[in-house]
Amino acid sequence: MSFGKLLPGIVAPPPGPRSRLLSRGLAAEAPGVNTLSGGAPSLVWEEARGANVRDVDGNVFIDLTSGFGVASVGHRHPRVVAAVRRQAGRLLHGLGDVHAHPLRIELAARLARLAPIDTPLDAALEDVPQVFFAVSGAEAVEIALKTALAATASPGVVAFEPSYHGLTLGALAVTSRPEFRAPFAAHLHSHVRRLPFGCPPSLIAAELRRYRSHGSHGSQGRHGVRTVIVEPIVGREGVLLPPAGWLAEVSSLCRAAGALLIADEIFTGFGRTGSLFAVEAEGVRPDLLCCGKALGGGLPIAAVLGRRSLFRCWQTAGEALHTSTFLANPLACAAALAVLDIFAGEGLSARAAELGSALGRRLAGWPDRFPSLAAARGRGFLWGLEMQSRAAAARTVAAALGRGLLVLAGGPQGRVVQLVPPLTITKSQLRAALDILEEVLATL
Repeated sequence: MSFGKLLPGIVAPPPGPRSRLLSRGLAAEAPGVNTLSGGAPSLVWEEARGANVRDVDGNVFIDLTSGFGVASVGHRHPRVVAAVRRQAGRLLHGLGDVHAHPLRIELAARLARLAPIDTPLDAALEDVPQVFFAVSGAEAVEIALKTALAATASPGVVAFEPSYHGLTLGALAVTSRPEFRAPFAAHLHSHVRRLPFGCPPSLIAAELRRYRSHGSHGSQGRHGVRTVIVEPIVGREGVLLPPAGWLAEVSSLCRAAGALLIADEIFTGFGRTGSLFAVEAEGVRPDLLCCGKALGGGLPIAAVLGRRSLFRCWQTAGEALHTSTFLANPLACAAALAVLDIFAGEGLSARAAELGSALGRRLAGWPDRFPSLAAARGRGFLWGLEMQSRAAAARTVAAALGRGLLVLAGGPQGRVVQLVPPLTITKSQLRAALDILEEVLATL
């Protein structure tokens, strides 16, 4: 069996001696951006492929994190590697918003065709989908928010709790966790109205009516709510699914009020939940959609998909109003095109739906079997095990690591153990991973 499809193999209890030694070098990094926690040594990865990670001590793990959801097509997918190698022999870096390169043009066209964005039947070029490239998911959220605020001339935004949209200053304003926002609260966008995720639609309607009651003039420009941002499934903050039909109702309310709906699919996009984009399973067509993570197959790239009429607000005769040095980097574009080819040819969305359904059936009985587990929920290959306590979640993560399984715990209280495997994980690897988790939960 080749590396990438292996079952766990632990030769030195992790983190092993070489990981411990190398971890000392993390002290050169600023706190908060390294993997040290209270001075504890970190696992140090050496290579990864498929659903396997090998650390510097030779331990082989099954990765149920997908590298924060990035490796949806598997770590180091051969087609991604080949595409990056080809491009590396031609062009490593472009010139951002000044000069284009062929793969950037091709990728924009491909993404525009895939965008689940409504185009009116009588529209010409005015409302066809367009693409605004970014380097990270947080930047994509920044672009979407800036687009919405500029296009509507209204500062009000409805965001939901819990949610995670990123930690840059604009995205942070709509991210829910108070401890992330508190140090910068005085500098954040102040017109954010927070509602519970999955709340009664009447609460959202009331916020949108507040805009309409102010009218389309005067106070609307200062206080109006004309933007709603939502994760179709809450990811990092606890893997929460909305009530059936809720997302469609939110979309309908936005349409009726003339408000824009931003779907943050940084985590859920590209097959993770069993459809290319999670909104498609709900029959929802947002005005703007943020995507990233899995798009690059391991390289940093993100994008906002939206209608041409909304992006018109960025037109300028002078310098670009939002750009970056590494915009649509040639290597990242090559990787992203390979990822789209993989999804087109390997049926990974359907695989996530099929195996995710079987996964859900197995997990359904776990809360009754294991007292430390309060709930199991998810869709496709995005699942969360909500533990009874933060300590139980931490013990689960640590015990799984010792048995060769990489998982993370998230959510506002750190109680939700997240299962986010590559969509290419083998059935034997998935069974082994679940067997390990059952063994761990039985000991808590």
